[in-house]
Amino acid sequence: MPDRLPLLPDVIAGADPTRALDLLLVNTPLRDYALRPRLTDYTLPVIGMGYIATYAAQAGYNVAVLDAEAHGLGVDTTIQIANAARPRWVGMNLLAPTYDMAARIAAGLDHGIDLMVGGHHAKATPDTVLNDPRMSRLAALVIGEAETRVTALLGGLGRRSQLPGVRWRDRLLGTTAEGIELDSARRREWLSPDINGLPFVDRRYLPQDPYLAGDGRREANMVGARGCPYECTFCGAAASVNPDVTIRTRTADNILTEMHQVAAEHGVTALRFVDDLFLGARRIIHPMMDAFTADRVGERWVWDATGRINVLHREPDSMLDTLVSAGMREVALGIESGSDRVLAAMDKRITADMTLSVAERLMTRGVSVKGYFILGYPGEEPEDLAATLAHVHKLWDLSDRLPGGFRASAFEFRPYPGSPIWNTLVAEGHEPDAMSRYADVDLTAQGADEAMRQRDEFAFSVGIQFAGTPLPELRTALARIAREQHQRGAGVAA
Repeated sequence: MPDRLPLLPDVIAGADPTRALDLLLVNTPLRDYALRPRLTDYTLPVIGMGYIATYAAQAGYNVAVLDAEAHGLGVDTTIQIANAARPRWVGMNLLAPTYDMAARIAAGLDHGIDLMVGGHHAKATPDTVLNDPRMSRLAALVIGEAETRVTALLGGLGRRSQLPGVRWRDRLLGTTAEGIELDSARRREWLSPDINGLPFVDRRYLPQDPYLAGDGRREANMVGARGCPYECTFCGAAASVNPDVTIRTRTADNILTEMHQVAAEHGVTALRFVDDLFLGARRIIHPMMDAFTADRVGERWVWDATGRINVLHREPDSMLDTLVSAGMREVALGIESGSDRVLAAMDKRITADMTLSVAERLMTRGVSVKGYFILGYPGEEPEDLAATLAHVHKLWDLSDRLPGGFRASAFEFRPYPGSPIWNTLVAEGHEPDAMSRYADVDLTAQGADEAMRQRDEFAFSVGIQFAGTPLPELRTALARIAREQHQRGAGVAA
């Protein structure tokens, strides 16, 4: 323990300042904000890190979160703050687009700090991470859900050989080692803890949650499930490439208890369910809405969720009416394309007409819809792109005559290691190293274009043309969607 505890800056959330810091969880910024300031007003909280911090804190450890993205910090500033806090461990969630910055932060850590990493990129490319010389402080690479194993690691490095799904590189021998392999039941205990037995996220670890929204409501984010049963080819969470993931949903009682808690403690009247399954499976929707109706949720809160178009398409109007009466305000849909050919290639299991039908049924009931689109998917031709642009306009036209609004959010395709399409592209001859060279794309003209400010987040590219449309034309289409959405946005709840 250090002789004198450091004075922790305000950007470090959740620490007990009277005790030495056991673990500092660092959320890497989406880009180096020392080079170009952050322009978006809000970013989603790091709920996964919040769960880890809460679980470890209940075991008696002093944990904090440094959300460099939320605070718009540069890489060097993030390193300085982490080192000044003098934690025993630093933990980082590795994402493909931000891996290079995460590695730079790791390389800058003081020698007295041990590093643990996890996340999709660590799981997809563990050998690359372990062999990266910038990761010399890496003492544990944790594959999968991390609450239980992170807490065990805080008890001492000697525990890592007893933990499944933990890998590390011996600094002296230069070899890679891995924790003990357990039978499937004991492995699940470590990697897939009872989701209803986990403590609710302590929101002191989330600097932007709850937050005051533009409509005056206090809003909070929640997770209702873990894992995904679907096979979207562009997604690293696709079921086929994650056979070790146990899909679990929280019970309605568990979710309602947390909703009442955040309302009582923080005055929250709006919630957003950020997982893929809250409106993604009939077996979840029906019992959840029975419980919401019995608890009269719609009289207390409004809520937003991500939905599956094919699932909502099969639901009768009576269930949509129930969702609305239970407080549903906005549904985010992965529409992705207006071309049925591209949708089939993505294994979305939907059609463009299905999207229009679901959106119309929702907006008729006053529910707003947020549609996500991917432009430039491998094999997409100019006529497919044109179909997508026309599809966006059809959805806008529907919103012009219906009570609910529609907002479009479009992104340039980028491949993620571990996703089905990544494996396909490698098999077709694309070099993994080239597909890993993510760079942020400034569509804002250094912040001068107000219409593009909210597109500043997650605007990444690997600079490879995968579709039939040249990248400059693709980005022109992206900008066109964003500008028109900005012009229309004055009358749409965001």
